[in-house]
Amino acid sequence: MKYEIRDRFQKYPIFSVEAETFKSAIELALKKHINLSQADLSRVDLSGMNLSKINLINADLSKSNLSGANLYGSNLSRSDLSEADLSGSNLYASDLTGANLSNANFSKSDLSGSELAGANLAGADFTGSDTLGAHFSPPKRLAA
Repeated sequence: MKYEIRDRFQKYPIFSVEAETFKSAIELALKKHINLSQADLSRVDLSGMNLSKINLINADLSKSNLSGANLYGSNLSRSDLSEADLSGSNLYASDLTGANLSNANFSKSDLSGSELAGANLAGADFTGSDTLGAHFSPPKRLAA
């Protein structure tokens, strides 16, 4: 079957390939060092995948399953991870600056050493996660 990975804003194809599954298509894109920044990967099953040290700046990963994925050292800045399942994932030393993490599930994930400055954390679940050394923005003060 033919699969396409599209740009989330312009909707043009970033990568197109014949593969058995969309997950296989992603693996082939990674092997070919395709730049997945701004990719539309919403509602996709990426569970258990090795996505370490890849560029996913501005990518749409909303409502995707990234449980158990290895995202070590990846750049997810300004990405949309709203309602994504990242439970049990490895996000050690990842960049999530300015990302939309609203209602995402980070339970039992490793976020140690990650950068989360400016990220939208509304409703995100960090139960049992390792956040040692992670940098969160200081809380914003409301005007009196």
